Amino acid sequence: MTAETCGLRVQEALDRLTGTGARDAGEQLVRELMALYGEGLAALVAAVPPRALAAALDDPAAAGLLVLHDLHPEDTTARIRRALNPPADRPGAAPDALAEFAGFDPATGALTLRRPPATGCGCGGSDVTERVEGALACHAPEVTSVVWETVPAAPPLLQIGTRPPAAAR
Repeated sequence: MTAETCGLRVQEALDRLTGTGARDAGEQLVRELMALYGEGLAALVAAVPPRALAAALDDPAAAGLLVLHDLHPEDTTARIRRALNPPADRPGAAPDALAEFAGFDPATGALTLRRPPATGCGCGGSDVTERVEGALACHAPEVTSVVWETVPAAPPLLQIGTRPPAAAR
């Protein structure tokens, strides 16, 4: 579809907005624009060298558009892993993985993640949850629910030392 064809279709949809078919016309308008953007993105993806495209996959906006138009080159599991391990140079990114991937059920959209055991004051759990959910919404909208498992803390380390001095008798 050309931009001109899309423009004509959009104009036809806008003309119908004044009548009783406003909702249908609005939906048609969105479909036409999505089709144009999708075709344009498909042409760009085909023309961009794979290395350059790979660099764009970490950008939330670019990744979201590619997923929306079914043009993202990675499968769902790879996109989930990318969301959980954002590059360190992305603003707001954690230096380590946000959570550990434990499994994904495509039939239900349920993603199981392992949360590392809490250390310190236990603060920041909701922050990580929000960041994970935000990253998944962009990179893997197929995920409809997240089940969190907590990795049990390792047993305390046994301290072996010398026997305390015996009390004088």
